Amino acid sequence: MRTSFALAMLVFALALSGCGTLRTASQLEDGAGDEAGRLWDRWIEAGGDIATTTTWSRKVAPGVSVAEVEEALASVAAEDNVKEVGMLPLSRELEARTGKPQRFLKVYSYCNPETARQMVDFSPAMAAYLPCRVTLVEQADGLWLYTLNLDMLIHMGRKMPPELRASALRMRGTMVKLLDRGARGEF
Repeated sequence: MRTSFALAMLVFALALSGCGTLRTASQLEDGAGDEAGRLWDRWIEAGGDIATTTTWSRKVAPGVSVAEVEEALASVAAEDNVKEVGMLPLSRELEARTGKPQRFLKVYSYCNPETARQMVDFSPAMAAYLPCRVTLVEQADGLWLYTLNLDMLIHMGRKMPPELRASALRMRGTMVKLLDRGARGEF
């Protein structure tokens, strides 16, 4: 499937070469087409759900409490020198507004200020992705953690300067660690 996608993209790029497509493609990160192919496959598997396509998720292990997930998140942030810059307790707010119990829903925001500055200097539109977020969602089958798929930002765009790429890859590692350890309640 990915090979046919890559071939189709090549044909498409050649057809649009007069529109700057080839010039743009030459400025992309190595492997950008492969990453686009992975996103395409996820989009198809998700039935066109773009949010599922562009995020990573982990099911929280049975028996792991919200408090244990939160402690694990705080532990990873401290270990990786990433600042927790806010929390949005949506379920608690909805309970206050409606007077009715709600399934758990809370957004945790993290930032490495130096990396954030580098990203925005590289592309001001990256500001829309700041800060990095992890959301804990209670669903019918238990708790789940979600975050943005940073691979699409790191591997599909314009080539980053080496220092920025290294910083972005470190932040990617932190976000994966937040998901993995949070899902296990490991602190």
